[in-house]
Amino acid sequence: MKIASDWQSGFFKNSFYNPASPAAVAHAPAEAAFVLKQLKLKKGAALLDLCCGPGRHAVEFARKGLLVTGVDFSGEYLKEAAARAKKKKTPLRLLRGDMRRLKFSREFDAAVNLFTSFGYFLKFSDDLKTLKGVARALLPGGLFLIDIINGDLIRRNFTPRDWHDLGDHYLLEARRPFKDGQVNTWTRIDKKTGRIQERTFFDRMYDKRSLSAALRKAGLEPLKFWGGFDGRPLSAKTIRLICLARKA
Repeated sequence: MKIASDWQSGFFKNSFYNPASPAAVAHAPAEAAFVLKQLKLKKGAALLDLCCGPGRHAVEFARKGLLVTGVDFSGEYLKEAAARAKKKKTPLRLLRGDMRRLKFSREFDAAVNLFTSFGYFLKFSDDLKTLKGVARALLPGGLFLIDIINGDLIRRNFTPRDWHDLGDHYLLEARRPFKDGQVNTWTRIDKKTGRIQERTFFDRMYDKRSLSAALRKAGLEPLKFWGGFDGRPLSAKTIRLICLARKA
C-alpha cells in the first residue's frame, strides 16, 4: 500500500466516501445537541465548523440560532451542505479551503471539528498548523470541541482486514501500521454494477495524551474528555475521543 502526500485531493471525489449516510444524518441532531450543551453558546454566537462536510451538523447548529461558518476542502460536500441548508431554510456561510491555511483572526466564539476529520496529514507539522489556525480563529477564551477516533482503542484491537456490507456496496478495509498512525486502503465494490474503486489514505492515531500535547502546542488547553456523544467517560474501550479545549 502506497500513500500519496496529497491523497485528500482524490479521496472525497465522486461520492467515494459518504459521511451523510442515512444513519449518520439520523444521529446528527443528538450529536449536535451534545456539542451545544458543552459549548454553552448564546443565540447569535459565531461558530466555525471546520471540515463541515455535507453540513449535517452545521445545519443543526444554525437551526439553534448560531452564526455558522462551514469550511471544507471538498466542493462536492459544500454543494450538498448548501442544498441541505436551503431545504431546511437555514442560513449557512460556506467556504472552500485547506484546514492548514485558515485565514480567520479572533472571529469565532467557538469551533468544532467532528467525525474524525483530523489527523490525515503525513506530517505532524500540518496537524499543528491546523490547530494553530483554529486557535487564531477563536476569540480570547473561545472553545474548541474536537471528535476523532480513539487511537488507543485502534492500537489495542488492530486488525489488518475487514469486510463490510453497506447496502448498495461492499467495503474491504486493509490496514498497516505506519509512523504514528496507519495507512488504510478501502476497496469499494458496487453490488449492482460490479464497479471497483480503491482509495488509500493515512490516519494519525491520537490518544488522550498525544492529542492533549498537540492542542497545548497550538495554544489550546484541554478541559474535558468523553468517549462518545452520549457523554460516556473516555476509556481504552470507547471508539470516540472527544475533547473540549479552550484558547489559552
